[in-house]
Amino acid sequence: MFLKHTCKEGDRWDHIAWQYYGDVGQMVMLIAANPQAPISETLPAGLQLAIPLLEAQDSAAVDQLPPWRRP
Repeated sequence: MFLKHTCKEGDRWDHIAWQYYGDVGQMVMLIAANPQAPISETLPAGLQLAIPLLEAQDSAAVDQLPPWRRP
């Protein structure tokens, strides 16, 4: 499943990853899910992106993460 995001002027991959996932490292997944989008410093306003929904993490697995990686 995907959410839809419409880019505004100045949107960047890392900002969008942080907005939806709280983790800029997820921008790699966003880029892979949107092969039509340019890999550039900023994204064009009006561009539609598919935002993949992540599966809920097992709470036991979350407890094993370091504190800075926990949701």
